[in-house]
Amino acid sequence: MAQAGATRTGQSLNDEQLDEICRDALTAEAAAITAFAAQGTDLAAAARMIVDASGPLIVAGIGKSGHIASKISSTFRSIGKASIFLHPAEASHGDLGLVQPDSVVLVLSNSGETTELSDLLHYCQVHKIKVIALTATADNTLARAADLTIAYGRVREVCPNGLAPTTSTTLSLAIGDALAVGVTHLLGTAAEDFRRYHPGGKLGALLMSVDDLMHTGAELPLVAPDAPMSETVVEMSVKALGVAIVVDSRKVIGIITDGDMRRHAKTLWNARAGDIATPDPISVRPGTRAKDALDLMTDRKITACLVQQENGALAGLLHLHDCLRAGLS
Repeated sequence: MAQAGATRTGQSLNDEQLDEICRDALTAEAAAITAFAAQGTDLAAAARMIVDASGPLIVAGIGKSGHIASKISSTFRSIGKASIFLHPAEASHGDLGLVQPDSVVLVLSNSGETTELSDLLHYCQVHKIKVIALTATADNTLARAADLTIAYGRVREVCPNGLAPTTSTTLSLAIGDALAVGVTHLLGTAAEDFRRYHPGGKLGALLMSVDDLMHTGAELPLVAPDAPMSETVVEMSVKALGVAIVVDSRKVIGIITDGDMRRHAKTLWNARAGDIATPDPISVRPGTRAKDALDLMTDRKITACLVQQENGALAGLLHLHDCLRAGLS
């Protein structure tokens, strides 16, 4: 195994040696996370403290800890817990107003002796605002000022000189993620809630439901069972969804596709919609993930499927092209 600290600036390394050094760094950081997970912690108490606070979670840190704090705050916002990143230096110049009386403040500092934290901690003490410390030990200034301390222990940074924040920041980030997971369970945050906070991008598309994309109301190509096929074809052409839905008082009788019309080409113009329709068409329930509906259409080799209530009432129509336009594939 490559020895930490053995590499000097400018030292010649072959790819095998460099790869080993990098993999050793990953192993060391993973080991630090595993070691922390194995010990008794105050994660449950911290998660409950965060959930019980009606105000926003304030996450503070400076330097590399500040970058980790910002990410942790962002993660909490994504699961539905209001959260704000607070730069301690800015807090001393007016941003303490972000800290609400019903907030909890999560403060990150490996040493627990960062001087820029003093005004924030003093403010929390004066106004009796609860503080959670995320730090290396339970015997530093930050830990003593906090209501609850998550101490992950003194860890060796994987930086060759043992100085650059590496292992400690990775561990802090993992602990922040663990707290967010615990809070997610306590809040009962579901996939549809998650999508509400992530409406854009690929993730947002994957969490869309058929309700977001389906055609409803006047957009639906509806025809009665006794409608002549000449009228049915016009309705299909006007609505341009490639199908007609045969309904009787909103009860679905069947669906007509281009394939159905080709199969009845010889008698088409003398037929009624109910004669041509395929009964019991493929359908999904409202609230179904659009991605699941797309997979169903792909598997069954169809371009559209109905969205029906449990009692069979028609709710809408989802077309393959709607899914593709939304970024699903």
